[in-house]
Amino acid sequence: MLPIVLDVGALHVVLIGEGEAALKRLELLDAAGASSVAVYSAAPGVDLRARAGDRLMGARPSAEALEAAGLVFIAGLADEEAAGFAATARRLGRFVNTEDRKALCDFHVPSIVRRGDLLLTVSTGGRSPGLARRLRRHLEGLFGPEWSGRIEKLAERREGWRAEGLGLAEIGQRTEAYIREEGWLP
Repeated sequence: MLPIVLDVGALHVVLIGEGEAALKRLELLDAAGASSVAVYSAAPGVDLRARAGDRLMGARPSAEALEAAGLVFIAGLADEEAAGFAATARRLGRFVNTEDRKALCDFHVPSIVRRGDLLLTVSTGGRSPGLARRLRRHLEGLFGPEWSGRIEKLAERREGWRAEGLGLAEIGQRTEAYIREEGWLP
């Protein structure tokens, strides 16, 4: 596994799914800043319909709709249907995440703690989602909502240091010193 942070605001995402699983994936995409999401659901519940709004495109995507995607998320579908969409998307060269079906995934979505631009993630490579969730809850306690503001303060400082013409090593040293001075970490 190679952990990366992907700007989903720069990609078109297709979400195919049903029920709470599809709703959770859409909430995840929205929180991550996805700007172009097409949602396909044969029986969207009230919450999914409300969240998706005009992004709800119909029951199931065509091959052309999958080809237009940068990423494909599949959630809440029966095994056979999920496998069919995953195979089609892969054949088209698209990256696929099929919730809770490791063999049908090209990438995994880790457990996430989001504090503004601070993103803390935990992954077990799909082997123990329960452990990843438990570690995420632990991190939520260690890194509360105040971290969002801290990131903003540090980003402002960093911009100033860069404007002064400081190199990466000096900026790194000043960052360490600032964190120490503020008492943010032991």
